[in-house]
Amino acid sequence: MKTASVILDINTQSLDSSYTYAVPDDMEGVEVGCPVLVEFGRRQAVGYVMSVAPLDEADELLDASKLKPLLAVLGESCFDEHAAALIEHMAYTYIAPLSSCIHLFTPAGRTPKVVKDGDGWRLQKPAKRRARKDAVDDGEPEARTSNDDLSLTEGQKAAFDAISEAIDGKPDAGRCIVVDGVTGSGKTEVYLRSIGKVLEAGQGAIVLVPEIALTPQTVARFKGRFGNTVAVMHSNMTQAQRYDEWTAVKRGERRVVVGARSALFAPVGRLGIIIIDEEHESTYKQESAPRYHARDIAVWLGDRLGIPVVLGSATPSIESLHACATKPGWRKVDLPERANGKPMPDVEVVDMAKEFHSGSRSMFSKRLTQALFETVDAGHKAVLLLNQRGFANFMLCRDCGFVPECPTCSVSLTYHEVEHALICHHCGRRQPVPARCPECGSPYLRKFGAGTQRVESELKALLEGRDVPVIRMDSDTTSTRNAHEELLKRFARPGASVLLGTQMIAKGLDFDEVTLVGVINADTQLKLPDFRSAERTFDLIQQVAGRAGRGVFAGKVYVQTYVSESVAVQAAAHYDRKRFLIDELPKRKMLRYPPYARIADVLVWGHDAQEVQKAAQALAQRVEAALRDNGGEGWVSFGAAPCLLSKIRNMYRWHILVKAPAGADVSAVLSPVMRSRKASKTVNVACDVDPLSVL
Repeated sequence: MKTASVILDINTQSLDSSYTYAVPDDMEGVEVGCPVLVEFGRRQAVGYVMSVAPLDEADELLDASKLKPLLAVLGESCFDEHAAALIEHMAYTYIAPLSSCIHLFTPAGRTPKVVKDGDGWRLQKPAKRRARKDAVDDGEPEARTSNDDLSLTEGQKAAFDAISEAIDGKPDAGRCIVVDGVTGSGKTEVYLRSIGKVLEAGQGAIVLVPEIALTPQTVARFKGRFGNTVAVMHSNMTQAQRYDEWTAVKRGERRVVVGARSALFAPVGRLGIIIIDEEHESTYKQESAPRYHARDIAVWLGDRLGIPVVLGSATPSIESLHACATKPGWRKVDLPERANGKPMPDVEVVDMAKEFHSGSRSMFSKRLTQALFETVDAGHKAVLLLNQRGFANFMLCRDCGFVPECPTCSVSLTYHEVEHALICHHCGRRQPVPARCPECGSPYLRKFGAGTQRVESELKALLEGRDVPVIRMDSDTTSTRNAHEELLKRFARPGASVLLGTQMIAKGLDFDEVTLVGVINADTQLKLPDFRSAERTFDLIQQVAGRAGRGVFAGKVYVQTYVSESVAVQAAAHYDRKRFLIDELPKRKMLRYPPYARIADVLVWGHDAQEVQKAAQALAQRVEAALRDNGGEGWVSFGAAPCLLSKIRNMYRWHILVKAPAGADVSAVLSPVMRSRKASKTVNVACDVDPLSVL
């Protein structure tokens, strides 16, 4: 007799373990990853098999006569034993329901469910997928042109050799290779050759990109090299399209998967390498359960499978740089020059406070305006970035650049429109908005921030009389399917054009005709009260600067700022990461933030403000007790406090920030608190382990 360990497809943290069922002797097709129908309590439920094993007669805790049998096998396996181990690892590490982790490995919309039907329950199987009208004969991969004969730069060769050694499993080769290459250094070619080596060995590859819709050029290169062996998977596809790609990968018809973070869970057979491009990007962090980080999961999976994980970026995350310096198995390879030999563009920091003193009231400095005119008149292209990722409005003196800060927390005070007050979201301190700047007495103390629509309007007025298309790329203009690609096609048309957008335009753009990049305001994100604000500012300036001067013509970058002395801004302008880290790392260490500590953010939200506050404060007491009993030295909770965005969509939000020593098992301490909490219909609770932001 065999038994099956089954995880139920019921989304609740209270079901945080698998259940053992008997496998009937005449039942076929029971294997790891397959959906099954089981009896659970007084109802039927769908579950997924995590393991199958002979009944252990010596197990005194297991009474075989009381085991319920599996009722039916509902489909083919969706994942293997390695994925099963990863599911349990993710559920434990990120304190998430097991079922939410399983859903990462199943085809969207194509799984069986048990649904409520009157007073009972009934099984609802997915509809059968019709054959694709546009289906092609996959057969053998199309013949594609190889670039293997093209010479590599010294940096590219060193990176490829390091990855090759890891693929071959050579001693001391390392399993995690950080490819630290400037924009335009040819990292993609290194990825392509590494994948080619893996494919020759009969293995598969997974390539993650930050946002698939923003990188059509990158996807085109992979398809151009490997033909129809490439599967593209991302959220902008229909469920039917994703299912077709998922099925093709499962059958082995596609051996290279390119996609956003969820592509990491594609059923690639004999996986040989995982590549994460622009590994510093925040889009690799999932914002809902399970709140995983694709980089960390890839490293765990790579260790289990014994395969290399390649992390590429022009601005590697501080965590990855620290790991290369301190962890065995991590290795960094530098690509300090562009593949075409062209220099990185000069970056000029424009002090907007001085501009204001000179009488200029425009959001475009004189330097940037003149450069913009010269660029479009020459028939070239320009990219203008509005660093609007920050959502907090803050006060800024346009005379001296002063920003009101909390004296006890050293973070900017947030402007609240309704209360007309400045509030610290760390300690709760509040103060009235001063009529004049406390620093210089200027009356020009204003709420800071401008939207892309306003900038677009002023930009068109600035370029009036010149027949130059202005293409705006933000969340409003890219909400429809294929909108990103269509906008980029417009920008790519011959002749002068200007691309205006938010941080999304800093990713993956490769146009030889771009000779000018302008950062409208580098301060918005820098002044957010978050420990990664300086790092994000440094990264964004360097990334967007790399869009200029990639072709025949030299590039120029203008960074407009009211805090021109900021180390993050100055270091980025001079491509001086060492200077930035010398300033940033001691702060992280002193304040106990990653990579010198681990943090977790317990989130509490609901429609009733008083209920949410009461629940958060009660939970904070339980968290503090758990830290005292099980945490030990170096663990600290900061108690319950309103989130920076204290209300979203009529939901009031509180959080409890926890800091622990680096390498500590945060989940072991917090998981019992979270899983023992009684479910509430009015207040939601979640734990974000290793959050990218504490806002």
